[in-house]
Amino acid sequence: MSEWVLACSTDAVELEGVMRFDHGAKTFAIYRSEANEFFCTDGLCTHEAVHLADGLVFDYEIECPKHAGVFDYRTGEAKGLPACIKLKTYATRVEDEQVFIHL
Repeated sequence: MSEWVLACSTDAVELEGVMRFDHGAKTFAIYRSEANEFFCTDGLCTHEAVHLADGLVFDYEIECPKHAGVFDYRTGEAKGLPACIKLKTYATRVEDEQVFIHL
């Protein structure tokens, strides 16, 4: 069953930043673009399961901190080796300064 889950407040994620969000047994990464949009992907790199929240965010992309694989966090597309498997993405919505993700 899918549901909207409260992940964080909007000010918990810096502009062009990322934060880790754990829910149940899963880890997610929540991103805030320079245009103040929010996005969510699985939180672990598809290459070696490293936490993406420790990575570098720039121009709608996240760079994995371990091997520098790059993903477009809007679509999950792997854009730079060694990452070649797409990240799963999740819908987000903002209500009353709170970020929700659809699981």
